[in-house]
This record gives sequence, structure tokens and C-alpha cells, in this order.
Amino acid sequence: MYNPTAHITLKALETKVFGKENGLRTPFEQRLIALFSDIYSRFEQLYGQHPSFEPALELLLQKMLAAYKARPKHLLESDAHREANPGWFCNQETTSMMLYVDRFNNDLKGLLEKMDYLEELGVNMLHLMPLFDSPKVKNDGGYAVSNYRQVNARFGTNDDLVEVAKKLKQSNKLLMLDFVVNHTSDEHEWAVKAKAGDRFYQNFYHTFRDRTISLLYEQAMPEVFPESAPGNFTFNKEMNCWVMTVFNEYQWDLNYSNPYVFVEMLDNVLFQANMGVDIFRMDAVAFVWKQMGTSCQNLPQAHIVHQLFKLCSQVVAPGVAFLAEAIVSPEEIVKYFGTSNVWSNEHDMAYNATLMALLWNSLATRNTRVMKASLRDKPKKPKGTTWVNYVRCHDDIGMGFEDRHIAESEYDPAAHRKFLTRFFTGDFEGSFAKGLPFMYNPKTDDARISGSMASLAGLEQALQEGNELGVKRAIARINLLHGIILSYGGIPVIYSGDEIAMLNDYSFLEDESKKDDNRWVHRPKMDWALAEKRKKPDTPQAQVFRTLQHMIALRKSIDEFGDHNNFRLIETSNEHVFAFERSWKGKSTVVIANFKDDGQYVYSHLVFPQTMVNPFGMKDRLSGNQLLIEEGRLHFEPYQLYWLTNG
Repeated sequence: MYNPTAHITLKALETKVFGKENGLRTPFEQRLIALFSDIYSRFEQLYGQHPSFEPALELLLQKMLAAYKARPKHLLESDAHREANPGWFCNQETTSMMLYVDRFNNDLKGLLEKMDYLEELGVNMLHLMPLFDSPKVKNDGGYAVSNYRQVNARFGTNDDLVEVAKKLKQSNKLLMLDFVVNHTSDEHEWAVKAKAGDRFYQNFYHTFRDRTISLLYEQAMPEVFPESAPGNFTFNKEMNCWVMTVFNEYQWDLNYSNPYVFVEMLDNVLFQANMGVDIFRMDAVAFVWKQMGTSCQNLPQAHIVHQLFKLCSQVVAPGVAFLAEAIVSPEEIVKYFGTSNVWSNEHDMAYNATLMALLWNSLATRNTRVMKASLRDKPKKPKGTTWVNYVRCHDDIGMGFEDRHIAESEYDPAAHRKFLTRFFTGDFEGSFAKGLPFMYNPKTDDARISGSMASLAGLEQALQEGNELGVKRAIARINLLHGIILSYGGIPVIYSGDEIAMLNDYSFLEDESKKDDNRWVHRPKMDWALAEKRKKPDTPQAQVFRTLQHMIALRKSIDEFGDHNNFRLIETSNEHVFAFERSWKGKSTVVIANFKDDGQYVYSHLVFPQTMVNPFGMKDRLSGNQLLIEEGRLHFEPYQLYWLTNG
């Protein structure tokens, strides 16, 4: 939209920032002219009443120009290619792996040594967990950043990271890094200066000398870590004031109502983009704007902040994409894609945390009622955006679906959530899971779940009991879950170690820096000796790895698995069987799965008239077999998954 004030402002700043009034436009200038009205209007919305509005805006443009001038040639070429191919990340060819560099193979150089392993599996995108400087002990697994421009020495050097990014790009792989947007470590240079009495940097954080103000905030703010870090403020003796610390006492929340905070954080994003980052996982996006009397989550201003990150980066580095780490309800998640009905103007990707939780719920209940109820109501996302689908990640599992869908499925919501906690911690008769309760909150009687995929799926218990059928069932559950995230629509993410069915690692209990955070139970060091068992056909490692390898390779050839908002839920008339169709340009695949630990069937005449797949002459892509409808029924083994097509 044309904004005359923005136009006048840009003309006034043109000579000052660019050093010229007219002439041949660089791509940077062309994009800035196209997007400046949107940038200006949002910056004014947030900071128009701030006394530093004009100098902060000028500094913003100067830093954007400096970052563009510093952008390496091969990244400029990548930008141009991706500008000509919008939605470059929405295809079916991308499969990601999430890993801790040091726990995978020591450091960044060690990571490069294992590229053949990733090639063997078929992974072509890497999400490397936090790499930048953080304190040795109080670091929250790297999410307490003390320097956004320096790789932590235990991972290597900045040059090592640049080399990894180059090698990935040369082999057509993508690099995703975390950007911790909500807070810094209390050892960050800004926090150190604040503690030394520098008022300019004290205003980079939410600091209050009057305890009453912090208590007024607390009235409406929930607790993120009620066991280990209750409350949302920490008293700092050096400043003699209260500092907002929503996550941990050593993680100071940034004050985005100060325009200089946004300018400096954008500059950090652009610095890392110039190192070769393709995708930024923006951490804790829901929290960035704070307002008294609210939960300080999902506020409208937070979305404007993220839109500014996106717009400014589009001017400098349009080949960079953004992922929203927002573990919130489906109605809130879709808002992080932005307000445009045409194309994303906020984040390009978002975690499909609801699907993850629904999959685990379906394993526990052996039925898909809650999953079907929830997915029927899932809001549509804008064109040019995609989901990131996962079964496990570095974090705990929260059952992030809505009570109304639980009630619609004929469960009592409170009792059902308690059942899930008990089931996945092995405290329920008939449970196969070996998980740990994370952050139990006595005020709400709620908890989340820690545990590796294999242990939650029953492999640990079955191996301990020597139960061969239990091992078979656990492997089938793992393969089922992987098969759904690979076919659902979006970028599937494999959590490192899940591809070889690694179990819980209880050694964290012996580490002083980790023993109070049981999420480390599912953050084991990669067991390369165990990985060798993938070459022995009768092992769980081989049965998981080879199945996953096959599905990843097969997925790349199925055009309809690209994310074109082409997901459609299919009713099966069997509460244990879940189905959806993926159709694109006349091609169709029906994904259909049995979540029950015994055989099931669906009636052909009830299921297939809803789809483009003809049940006669139907083929299962996964097995390569033609399927027969017997007496009008399609049969399933326990936890069996089909990818059905006529092609």
C-alpha cells in the first residue's frame, strides 16, 4: 500500500544513506523501494511515539545497507535464484534432521566427517541446535546467548560454520540455525553494561526498581518453568532492580518497545545470514512483546516485530526464510504466518506441534478420534508457507490440542490429560512407554513429557522384558509416525538418533549441569557403534533406518507430497484408522494408517468415493504391491501404514 509519509521519508534519507539521489538501482535499493512503505508503517506502529523513532529508523537503514554490501557473492546469487522461485522450501524433496553438533560428532568439523551418513539416509537439510557463545553452565542448552556473532569454541570457529554452510550449499542442502529472539544471557555484553549502571543498556531489558510493577505483570503471566524457575522476574543486586526473566533467571527478556533493541537484533540476524544460514528458527516468538495486564504472549505487537524481521531481511537477503517456534494453539500458530492472504509476510514456516501431540495421543488411546476432531478445525495457512512436521525434538512434549476436541471425542479433558501423563511415564496399566514427567505444575496438576521416540514408543520396555512381539510393535509404531510426518505436507524433521531407534539416556542424572532438566534424557550422544547395526537386517536399528531411508527416497518422487495446501482429511468410519489425501495436478495419494495394536479394516465403498484413488487396481507405494479389496474391505496389520495410489 502506498504511504506518502513513507515515500517522503525515504526520499529524505536516500542521499544520507545511499549517498546518491538517483541513477541505476541496485537489487537492494529496488527491494527497499518496493517494501519500504510496509517497513515504515510497522516501525511507526511500534515506535512512532518513541523519542528515538527517527534516528533509530535511520540507523536501521544504515545497518541494512552495510549488511547487503557485506553479503558474499555466492549468497547474492542464491538470493536471486530464490527470488525467482518463491516457495522454494515447499517442495516434497526436503527432509531435515535436527541435531546437537557436539552430541552428534564433537564439533563442526566432525559434522562434516559424517556427511556420508546423512547422504545415506537421504537428509538434505540440517537444523543445528544453538551454536553461538553461551555461558559454560547457565546456558539452557545454548538458548542463553552471550554473543550472537561468535561461534562457541567447543563447536569450532566462525570459519568452521561458514565452511559447513558452503559445503551444504554445494551439495544442495539447507542450513537452519536457531536465533534466540526473546532474551539474552545475563552475561551478554548488553546485560553486563546494564549491570554496570549503563542506563542505555538497562533499557534493552525490562527492569523495574519498584517491585509493585513486576508484581502487577505477574498477575496475568503464566509460568514457563514452574519447578525450576517459578515466577517471571529476578532481583538483580548490581542494578538494585527486578529484571523480567520469563524462562530462567539467567535469561533476560529483551525490551522490544525500545527501537534500538529491534535494530541491533536485526543486525545480528543479518550477520548470521551472511555466514550462510538459509533458515532461521526464531525461538520463543510468542513472547517478544510484553504488556502489563496480559499473558505477555501472542500479542499483536509481537507479530509486527516478526513482520519487520521478515520485511527487512527480504530487502537485504531475500533468500533467507524464517520458521516460527510457537508452541501454541492452531488458531494462534497460523497467525505467525502473517496477515497477507496472498503470500507470507511474517514467517515462512511454523512447527506443527499440534500434529505431533495428536500422533502421540493416538498411540496412547489406540484411536484417532481426537486427531480427527482437531484436524477438521485446523485453520488454512497462507500461500507460500509450510509446516514443519516432527515426532520428537530436543524439547518436551506438551499435549497442545484443545479441550473442546477432547470433549468432542467423548473424553473428560482434565482426566484425559492426566491419563496421557500417566501413560507416557509408564504409570498406567498396559502402557508401553518409558517417559519422564517434565515441569509438573501443582497449581494446574499438569505436566509435559520427556523421553526419546523409541522409549516412548515402547522399544525400551520391550527390550528390557525380552518381549519379541513388543519389539516388533514398537518398531511398527516408530515407522508409522515417521511415515505420517513424511506424507502430511510440509518439511519433515527427523530428530537425530530416532533414525536408529536410540533409547533414553539416563546419564544426565550424573551431570551437575544437566540433572535438574530431564529433557536431557532424550538428548543422548550419538551412538556410532549402535548406528553400525543399521547394516544388520534383523536389528531394530536396521528396521527403522532402512524403512525411513526408503520413505524419504520415495517421498522425493511424489509430486503431490509438496505443500500446496493440498491436504484433505478422509473419513474412514473406523476410529482406529486415520486417513488423508494429498492431490496435485491430477495425481493423488491416500495415506491411511492403523493406530490399533491389532488388525483392522475399512469398507472400500465408504472410504474411496471421497478420493481420487480407485480401489480397483490400487497400489501401495510403500511396499510396491497391488492391494486387493476382499469382501469390500481393505485390511490392516497392527500399526500398518499405506500410501495408496493408482499411478
